[in-house]
Amino acid sequence: MALSDADVQKQIKHMMAFIEQEANEKAEEIDAKAEEEFNIEKGRLVQTQRLKIMEYYEKKEKQIEQQKKIQMSNMMNQARLKVLRARDDLVTDLLNEAKQRLGKVVKDTTRYQVLLDGLVLQGLYQLLEPRMIVCCRKQDFPLVKAAVQKAIPMYKIATNKDVDVQIDQEVYLPEEI
Repeated sequence: MALSDADVQKQIKHMMAFIEQEANEKAEEIDAKAEEEFNIEKGRLVQTQRLKIMEYYEKKEKQIEQQKKIQMSNMMNQARLKVLRARDDLVTDLLNEAKQRLGKVVKDTTRYQVLLDGLVLQGLYQLLEPRMIVCCRKQDFPLVKAAVQKAIPMYKIATNKDVDVQIDQEVYLPEEI
């Protein structure tokens, strides 16, 4: 059975169409696979870059937080220093005022004796020691001696303890107040 030229041509065209269709399908498969691989690679790159960007901004955020903490710490330290300076100024002012007032009290012997009586007794109560040495200014020796003599019996009554109080006559406090 011999085929005519037309049949051969028809069969060749049919085979060519089949081959072309196969080639087109294969090309579409390759395109689809390439598109899929492209999308996968693109997604991977996008994810990688997104992670890098997120890491970058997390670092920046941590740096900013660190800077905030440092600034806050500096501000707190400045505030503390300011409070300490104010407290120091206040203590200095109080000491100066106390010196001035004490200078006035020293001139009034009656008031000064009452003050010394109270201070000696307070010292005995604060220390609660069986033996004590009191230091004073040289010119205050008689007043302090009188204050000690008044304080000993009051201390003994209040604490039920004996106390031996000596006044240091070798080392005196400075003369000025």
